[in-house]
Amino acid sequence: MAMATEEEKSLKDELFHTIVLADRVIKWAQEAESFKSECADLAKQVQRLSQMLRSCVRLSTPTTSNQSIYERPIRRVAADVSKNLDRALTLVRKCKHSGLLRHVFSISTTADFRKVFSLLESSIGDMRWLLTILDSDETNLSLPPIASNDPILAWVWAFISVIHVGEIKARIDAANELASLARDNNRNKKMIVEEGGILPLLKLLKEGTSAEAQIAAAHALINLATDEETVRIIVSVFGVPIIVGVLGECSMKVLIVVATLVARIAELDSVAQEEFVRENVTRPLISLLSMDMVLDIPKHQPPKTSIHSIVQMNKQMIGNSAHKYNHRSGSNSDGSSHSGQHKKEREGETPEAKIKVQIACSEALWKLSKGSLACGRKITETKGLLCLAKIIEREKGDLQFNCLMTVMEITAVAESNSELRHGAFKTNSPAAKAVLDQLLRVIQEESDAMLRVPAIRSVGSLAKTFPAKERRIVSPLVALLGNKDVDVATEAAIALEKFVSPTNFNRVEHSKSIIECDGVPPLMRLLKVNDRAQLKGLVLLCHLALNSGDSKALEQARALKAIEGAARSVIPQYPELKDLFAEAVCRLTLYQAGAHPNIQSFAP
Repeated sequence: MAMATEEEKSLKDELFHTIVLADRVIKWAQEAESFKSECADLAKQVQRLSQMLRSCVRLSTPTTSNQSIYERPIRRVAADVSKNLDRALTLVRKCKHSGLLRHVFSISTTADFRKVFSLLESSIGDMRWLLTILDSDETNLSLPPIASNDPILAWVWAFISVIHVGEIKARIDAANELASLARDNNRNKKMIVEEGGILPLLKLLKEGTSAEAQIAAAHALINLATDEETVRIIVSVFGVPIIVGVLGECSMKVLIVVATLVARIAELDSVAQEEFVRENVTRPLISLLSMDMVLDIPKHQPPKTSIHSIVQMNKQMIGNSAHKYNHRSGSNSDGSSHSGQHKKEREGETPEAKIKVQIACSEALWKLSKGSLACGRKITETKGLLCLAKIIEREKGDLQFNCLMTVMEITAVAESNSELRHGAFKTNSPAAKAVLDQLLRVIQEESDAMLRVPAIRSVGSLAKTFPAKERRIVSPLVALLGNKDVDVATEAAIALEKFVSPTNFNRVEHSKSIIECDGVPPLMRLLKVNDRAQLKGLVLLCHLALNSGDSKALEQARALKAIEGAARSVIPQYPELKDLFAEAVCRLTLYQAGAHPNIQSFAP
């Protein structure tokens, strides 16, 4: 959105200045002492311009307090008209000269008049086009002279103007046209943004006049929001609260597009991402994600867990959600609201339509959760984890994948934030247990690497939360070390490394569990696959050596020889691993007869 500078005049002042300038040109033309015929013709052109400028003042004055006027083309045309009038004024002022100077001046004046006539005619054409788009709610796709070298500019002006003041059908068509232009290329996107297209689209989205209008506006915003700069503009004009408000009140078919818009914006800019979280966008997203879902207590929960507390939590969430949306949309004094109407519509929607909404909402939660502690807290403090677990259990395809990715992002944040980790994923939490059960099920039962990888990463991120000798968690990961899919096997090694790293209090016990689960042989085979697998496998192997250097399994697998051999090629590329390799070799050497460390050979 173009911001007004201190020097910028109000639109009325700018038009008034241009009108005064036109009157001065007419006065000087009437007082000309030479080229009287040309000056008379010029005065007629300027008179037409003056009348058009006055009409423009009338049409650009809002008739109601809530009506907006699209000023961008008016200012551009008025500035161009003013420049041409200045040139005309300079010319007619010279026509008062007489005598010798008049003869000298006449040599170039004829050509100058032709140029000025042409410029004024162009200004008349620009004003005629401008008055057309101001005085009509239909899109004018004619080409004004000012945009002769760039027809897209004229179309953008016309479409944005219609969105400001047109009838609803014309506004829908204009929004769709802007969406199409933005989809074509980046230059069009930049032009629409620079010419002030964001704000009227947000206004059209907010008004809720029709579902079709909201969809058209949301599609246009999605096509425009392809870079951080544009997203920041949306944030700066308070677009985030508008989008969140619409998400809580719109119909099902609008929800899909608006949730997609949330995902797009959140993915592109962390500032917008956090702004969405502050506006509590997670509440309507989780509410939509869990529609028609009974979030009961997981079956594995021990009898001692308080059922009453879970029931009360769900009741409180439902009550708070209803209060929130009634407050937002309840503009009627009798308490009725659009949200109640839309709720009835949602209940009658087909399962296919509901799945589409859930897919869009789950993608938005995924993008919002990435690297966001605030979003992780919002989701885990509500019924969000139970909802995600239930969907991962029951659904397939994009919906299941998006929920797995959401869990992966939340656990990634929890890995580096002990408060979130201990609060949301404590061992006696029903929601955490439900999520963990589904992660383990995916790891053990799914064959698709796209599903297994986020599940593996999620478990790895939670490594610090699991107690010692936790075979139920470690064993499935160990089993994947020998998986035929190298990416899956490598991710398993990365996750297991988090169980045995120095930052894990139970690293010694977890190391023994990995070895007892027969994890060394497949790990040794992983070292021979590719560079990435070798690197991650070696790091895991070194930590196993540090924590369980006396293991017979490591000795039988010739782990010492493997580390020494790999160190010479790995350390030059990753010098930060030199100390780890050296310590692992020393530890293994202590327990293996006849072994002699050669630490110096590790130096690059």
